[in-house]
Amino acid sequence: MTDVITEATRKSLLQLFENGEKFYYCSLITVGEGLVPTISAWSWEALKKECKKQNVPEDWLKWSYADSPYLDFGTENFNRVKALYSSRPTIDDSDENIWETEFNLRLKAMELSLKRLDNEGIFSRNQNREEICVLVEVMPPNKINTETALRLNDPKSKAMEEWLKQAE
Repeated sequence: MTDVITEATRKSLLQLFENGEKFYYCSLITVGEGLVPTISAWSWEALKKECKKQNVPEDWLKWSYADSPYLDFGTENFNRVKALYSSRPTIDDSDENIWETEFNLRLKAMELSLKRLDNEGIFSRNQNREEICVLVEVMPPNKINTETALRLNDPKSKAMEEWLKQAE
């Protein structure tokens, strides 16, 4: 599972980062039903443009995965992930223990995928690594999001400190 998610995420992020923008947020998002993850990301350039377009302050959109112009970026690269997920237990056809195990497996695979990509240097393509907050997020927001964020990022980096303030 980790290999398939890593491959899809790598391909998508390499395409995204070709735009040369400086990113401060990059996340693999799923929901409580453990659906196929999707990418959401924000760059400083996209934030300024979107805030101007909506006539709102940056703080309103800065960490909003749903408002990002890069939500679902590269979704076409996740077809193998979709096929894999469809062959595994779902929340609808599993008892609670089986589903909890499956859900945790999916979250761990997403986290390991981002760690692999981080080790490859993918998050340093347009910015210093400590300037981007790399996340695995469950929506609606869940306590596990912060736990995962602390494992994926230096808690003392500026990006992480700002995200943690917002997460409170």
